[in-house]
Amino acid sequence: MITTTGLKKVYRSRGREVVALDGVDLHVREGEVYGVVGRSGAGKSTLIRCVNLLERPTSGTVTVAGQDLTALAGGSRRAGAELRAARSRIGMVFQHFNLLSSRTVQDNVELPLEILGLSGAARSRKALELLDLVGLADRARAYPAQLSGGQKQRVGIARALAGDPKVLLSDEATSALDPETTRSVLQLLRDLNRQLGLTVLLITHEMEVVKQICDSAALMKGGRIVESGTVPELLAAPGGELARELFPVGGVPSGPGGTVIDVTFHDDSTGQPVISQLARTYNIDVSILGAAVETVGGRRVGRMRVELPGTFEENVVPVGFLREQGLQVEVAPAGAAQAATPEENSK
Repeated sequence: MITTTGLKKVYRSRGREVVALDGVDLHVREGEVYGVVGRSGAGKSTLIRCVNLLERPTSGTVTVAGQDLTALAGGSRRAGAELRAARSRIGMVFQHFNLLSSRTVQDNVELPLEILGLSGAARSRKALELLDLVGLADRARAYPAQLSGGQKQRVGIARALAGDPKVLLSDEATSALDPETTRSVLQLLRDLNRQLGLTVLLITHEMEVVKQICDSAALMKGGRIVESGTVPELLAAPGGELARELFPVGGVPSGPGGTVIDVTFHDDSTGQPVISQLARTYNIDVSILGAAVETVGGRRVGRMRVELPGTFEENVVPVGFLREQGLQVEVAPAGAAQAATPEENSK
């Protein structure tokens, strides 16, 4: 549904060049919720603005629903009729709502319908349907100043759906909201994804967003995608950077000479006493350095960092036992077997 190939964006200012996107290849399948995560300055917002050509890429292509938007744009800085028509099928939800304070909630939702040339009656009927869809039918005559942050974002979502888009873009839509409101807005996006068959591409710096609703995710650094995949694929590869970010487990080894491993459990295996079976079967002391169980992408996932006595060569058989139980086992990367830093704990 959304494909970018070799996407590059270079900003030029006062004789300097700043590369915001450096050859981004992205593929979002129809009907999925795809999250792009990364720190500030990674290029996330530039990427999503290039997807609907609010920012014109320096080079590369953007294809949405089979249309090459970069070809429609041509060399003009102004959007032609074909590009405007293509954009009308792409909804956009912004971080700071961007509602007009002088218009009522209903009037804000009707704004894109006015631009599309619908009659007053048709605009009113459509806007009320959309407000009902996002749970705000009773607030149609209110003004933005009378709404909470979560309600304002729901209005923004309703407005983004006015053109019956096939694709919904979300640029840090929940970063200004409290945790409880964030969860409710994310659940709304997931419900809309399922009810309307929407393809959702969302930008975020919060791993909790990916855990709650994403089918697939990508990690951006320095204008590049450094890791991507479906959430189950990422969790099945616990040694990956994005997997560690999604599900961090820290721990301090008891001393030198041991083997520290990360064990990942999925679904039914999360409730099995595998570690105690390992200790009894091989008569070894197993130290649990850290552990957590969460629901990620609708799947129950557990991760545990444990220390086995002796070198890895001495623990080949116990590690094989764990893998025979259907668990993913990875030797903890150098430097990973330590207490989580305050920065990691804040993620």
